[in-house]
Amino acid sequence: MLSLSINQSWLRKMMCMLALMIGTSIFVPAAQAFQEEEPTVEVVEEAASEDVEVPAAEAAENTEEMEADAALEEADELPYYTKGEADYVTNTLFMMICAVLVILMQPGFALLEVGLNAKKNTVNILFKNVMDLSVGVLLYYFIGWGIMYPGDFNGYFAYAGPGVAADAADLDYGFSNSVDFLFQVAFAATAATIVSGAVAGRMKFGAYLAFSAVLTGLVYPISGAWKWGGGFLAEMGFADFAGSVVVHAVGGFAGLAGALVLGPRLGRFSEDGKSTPLPGHNITYAAIGVFLLWVGWYGFNPGSQLTYGGVANSEATTYIALTTTLAAGAGAVVAMLVAWGMFGKPDVTMALNGVLAGLVSITANCDQVSPTSALIIGAIGGVLVVVGIVLLDKLKIDDPVGAWPVHGLCGIWGGIATGIFGTALPEVGEEVLSRGGYIYVQLYSTVIICAWAFITMFALFYVLKTVGMLRVSREEEEMGLDLSEHGMRAYGDSLS
Repeated sequence: MLSLSINQSWLRKMMCMLALMIGTSIFVPAAQAFQEEEPTVEVVEEAASEDVEVPAAEAAENTEEMEADAALEEADELPYYTKGEADYVTNTLFMMICAVLVILMQPGFALLEVGLNAKKNTVNILFKNVMDLSVGVLLYYFIGWGIMYPGDFNGYFAYAGPGVAADAADLDYGFSNSVDFLFQVAFAATAATIVSGAVAGRMKFGAYLAFSAVLTGLVYPISGAWKWGGGFLAEMGFADFAGSVVVHAVGGFAGLAGALVLGPRLGRFSEDGKSTPLPGHNITYAAIGVFLLWVGWYGFNPGSQLTYGGVANSEATTYIALTTTLAAGAGAVVAMLVAWGMFGKPDVTMALNGVLAGLVSITANCDQVSPTSALIIGAIGGVLVVVGIVLLDKLKIDDPVGAWPVHGLCGIWGGIATGIFGTALPEVGEEVLSRGGYIYVQLYSTVIICAWAFITMFALFYVLKTVGMLRVSREEEEMGLDLSEHGMRAYGDSLS
């Protein structure tokens, strides 16, 4: 029994071991298969994922590289701008901005003249300023431009024909013909509108249109050609950078001629010759007008550099703005002090004219005088404008806005001051002028241009007076030119 039980016990152990082996042989491979199946699936999924994502990333990278290569190829095909082309673009666009600034002087003149005159003449003054620019553009386009810039000529007169040549992107010229005309016609209109203030309150509108056409179409372009067109004064070494003489003195002396032929406004001088001031109706307008003129002058003077590209030209342009600003400030302060000392109280109208006096005085020489010289030139201009206004009053010449003292007298001073303070002594022939020779050239050239403007305009005004076209009647003047000439009012019913 014992051995049997022993055998049975061994047998049971053997059976359990066999069962364990069989179970293990069945379960373990299945488990191994199950455990190996998940990595297989993951590998397949990863492989599948790699089959999709990896090529897409590579494709995107390749696309970016292709786009970059295409951009480089396109950049290589774009036109390359040379320095000459870049300067041409800079000069053309900057000059257009400067031309617009000069045109901005038109509303400046209009507000100044309106403010310093009676309100019953407001519409007439505004109308004249609009026509100065409008008539000036047309006459200068058809006649004046061809006279002022005729090309090679005898130094005195020539006419190259009407219109402006088509732009040809002439890099040697430096800027477009179109913008050159725009800049120059703004100057021509400025010369004409200076006269408006000197003849305000008594001149027929039709006569003024005739004057404006003759000045912008003939008188201004002819004398302008003598200097800026390469004429005989330019050959003599005359320097007038932006037009103290060529523009402002021409307008100032034309205005003087008109004031003389017209005679004073009613009530300006009594029968015994006593001066009776006729104050303007709106000093606010006058002050705003002067501010606009000051801003416009930054197109007038710095713009006359004409070429602005490069370090040297940009520095020259901003230096011109510096001297212009210093002269304007000095003119205003000195005019205020001189008038204060003479009349006992500071006069804002004298200070306003002092600003303009300094600007006109520096215009001819702003490119070639030191800052100290600019201050002196502007200060002397401030003295001259006050003295000039008093002188006209003593001579019983009625200039309502002081056009001749500001533009005529200070225009002369600007021309002469160029010879005195200028650092760029001109070369005539093969010799550089001495200081005395420079002053002499500036003096006689200034006299020639001023005499030309005064004589021609005096003759025109005298002819208009002879045929009865110049001055309105006494009744029309008393009524005011707004109603008598235009049939409208600027300020409703009040005409005082």
